[in-house]
Amino acid sequence: MSCSEKRGSEAAHYNGRPLPGDCAHACFAMQSQLPIFARNHRVLMIEHAIQWLLATLAVPEVGLWSVFIVSAASATLLPIGSEPAVFAVVKANAALFWPVLLVATAGNTLGGVVDYWMGAGAKQVFSKERGTRWFGWLQRFGAKTLLLSWLPGIGDPLCVLAGWLRLPFWQCVIFMAIGKFLRYLTMTWLLLFVPDGFWQFLMRIF
Repeated sequence: MSCSEKRGSEAAHYNGRPLPGDCAHACFAMQSQLPIFARNHRVLMIEHAIQWLLATLAVPEVGLWSVFIVSAASATLLPIGSEPAVFAVVKANAALFWPVLLVATAGNTLGGVVDYWMGAGAKQVFSKERGTRWFGWLQRFGAKTLLLSWLPGIGDPLCVLAGWLRLPFWQCVIFMAIGKFLRYLTMTWLLLFVPDGFWQFLMRIF
């Protein structure tokens, strides 16, 4: 007896008793559908979790505080991004578009201010950074350079170096806020044009 015949023979029995032909075919069909059922069940669980999260973030008290905390933390030297949180809250509640952008800007600017004072309180000279391009930008353009404080990788060091150079504090805060607000406005506006089907497709992949 071949392996396939042996498996078919074993699957066509229940507790040692042979199954009728229709029941055996149904049993085989169910076994072949199990992987698909498990995958669909996992996708449904993820969809329900995302719906619950969006419903929670749609509440202003929850969504705005979440955005503020994440935005403030992401502007420090912690390696996290705030754009997903901002987009999630706006997607959950479109009426919060402008409040979310303003709160995210405030939180991210606050994080930049923390970086500024870290640099201002530093006693050692940033010997390595003195030769970098953005150090030259700060010396040449002053506080205006902090319009680039939103850039990943160099934005946080710019704020720290601005503090170390003791550039005018309130000018730095204003330019930080302008740059960060324009960044949130542009990123969120562009993401809103992405069809929902694209996010569902990504969810099925991962």
